[in-house]
Amino acid sequence: MNLSLSRPAKNRHCAVMTNANETKAKAGAIIVPVTLFEQNCTILWDAETKQAVVFDPGGDVPKILAAIEKTAVKVEKIWLTHGHIDHVGGAAELRDALKVPIVGPHQADKFLLDNVVTSGAQFGMSGVRNFAPDRWLAEGEQVQIGALTFDILHCPGHSPGSVVYYNKELQFAHVGDVLFNGSVGRTDLPGGSHATLISSIKDKLLPLGDDIGFICGHGAGSSFGQERLTNPFLTGEM
Repeated sequence: MNLSLSRPAKNRHCAVMTNANETKAKAGAIIVPVTLFEQNCTILWDAETKQAVVFDPGGDVPKILAAIEKTAVKVEKIWLTHGHIDHVGGAAELRDALKVPIVGPHQADKFLLDNVVTSGAQFGMSGVRNFAPDRWLAEGEQVQIGALTFDILHCPGHSPGSVVYYNKELQFAHVGDVLFNGSVGRTDLPGGSHATLISSIKDKLLPLGDDIGFICGHGAGSSFGQERLTNPFLTGEM
């Protein structure tokens, strides 16, 4: 995957993604940092059909809607990586605005989606709502947007129901807060487990290959190979 980032108009535009054997664009993406958490709400689309999904609308829904309009794509689904407030705070509002289904995360995060209002109050986030997705996801399932198919990997540890979306053709994954550039997701929240998180990364993500590039829930993306070699949580330095 050829992925580069820039910061025009406060959003980060990802270069179009291609598979290893073709130069024609397969997909495009724009990252919209939302809320005080600077969470990477990601709009990803099939380059040919312009059919799109929104990953993790954590809040600032008007900002997300403006980015969708500017990008001129047709959002058909909302995909969630996990249930923490900074990733789902705007999900119900965006679903109502776009009239599209919410898909994911794994059902183990139901307790988080049942308490979005309570979580939001702890961080001064008003207007959020508890909700249930239209479809829970499980290990081995697939989701699709346009001609793009993503395999679902259940990767608990940061939260019990965290999932990763992986596209083999594009050599690309959206990992939510499972893995970061130089770090890993925090595990001191309810249902978190550091040992489980590291196992999820080492047993499910790294075996996919060093060339897999990823977008994560906060900050810049990276590749599995870069993290395998340099991430202190994976090299044993931390």
